[in-house]
Parts: sequence; structure tokens; C-alpha cells
Amino acid sequence: MTYKSLLFGSIGTIIETSELQRESFNEAFKEAGLDWYWDQEDYRLLLKQSGGTKRIEDFAEKNNTTVEAQKIRERKTHIFNQKLLTEKLMPREGVIDVIEYAKNNQIKLGFVTSTTKDNVNSVFLALKNYFTEEDFDFVGNNTMVKNPKPHSDIYIEAIKRLNLEANECIAIEDSRESALSAHNAKISCVAFPGSFHEEDNYDFCSKIMLKLDTSIFN
Repeated sequence: MTYKSLLFGSIGTIIETSELQRESFNEAFKEAGLDWYWDQEDYRLLLKQSGGTKRIEDFAEKNNTTVEAQKIRERKTHIFNQKLLTEKLMPREGVIDVIEYAKNNQIKLGFVTSTTKDNVNSVFLALKNYFTEEDFDFVGNNTMVKNPKPHSDIYIEAIKRLNLEANECIAIEDSRESALSAHNAKISCVAFPGSFHEEDNYDFCSKIMLKLDTSIFN
């Protein structure tokens, strides 16, 4: 199969941010006067729920606590974006190779994320020495769709805007929940597990890769 588009999914397919995200949540909780602390195992389990606001709401309900989940999420996002800009981060292993291969072979690039536009902008600023938003033919954000991953909305929107069919695309995702989004859109998906998703079940994915390389197109 000759693919016409390579679709990176969540932020974590391009840059490893799970630990920064966890730290940012904990700092936001502290600022909000909460005694919550998500350790690595807590966070690994919480990541099964897509969307930071929903995670906060569910955790609050479980602990019989009333919080302004959206406000806390917004503060977490601000903290996270500041960390992205101050930490010296690099793309995950193999990302640059497959991006360059796609560009050299007229394969359209997509960044099929349903995170906030602020998060998207911060990722590109953090990685500006490697690639920019202009290198991508489609860049998603949460304003484009009603339903977040694992719903297929953002992938359906991406292939519509790229004027392609699902079988002409291959997706890369870093977690089971996000990979289901591509799978539900009938797009072949390669699992590229993030640090908190290595034990996820990817039995519906076409392959699992710990390092990206151009064999992804085969």
C-alpha cells in the first residue's frame, strides 16, 4: 500500500510530555489549594480517561470534592506550556526521519490532535529548530470537533480537509485510547507508545514501534 498521508496523532507522538503534564497538574492542584497529588502510577491509570478536564472531574467525584475543573485545567495548561518553552526538549526518536521522508516523497503530513490551540502552538515553539507548523498540511485542535478522542471526529475532519480516503492514510498514536480514534475512523494505525502507555493493549494496530523509521510506510 502506498500511503498519501502520514498522520501524527497526540502531542506525545512527536514529543514525550507525559511527565511534564503530570507535574503541571500537580502544580495546578497546589495553586488551587487542593491536597491532591498524582504520582506516576495514579497518572498512568488516569490517562485511560481522555481529556484533562474530565480527569479532574472524575477524580473530584471519586474524592467527594467540588472543584472548578475547567479553571484548574486552564491553569494546568498555562503551566505546561511554560514548561514546554523552558525545557530543552527534542522530538521523539525517528520523528524527524519520517517527517523528512514524507516531505521528500510528496506524502501529506497531519498533526491530528484535539488538544487546545495554545498547546499546539507551544509544541511548535518548543520544536522550532526541528520543524514548524508550516511543514504540516493539517493541524488539528479542540475547536474543530465536538467529541474528543477516542471518538473518531478529529480523524474524520483531518482526512476530509486533506481530501483523502481513510485507506490512503496511516496514523501514529501513543496510547490505546488515542489509537482507537484512528481505528474507529478506519485508518491503519501504528502504535508508538509513550512512557505512560507502554503496557496498553494495541492488538488492533497494524504494528507497534518503539522507534519510528521509514518502514512505517511499508
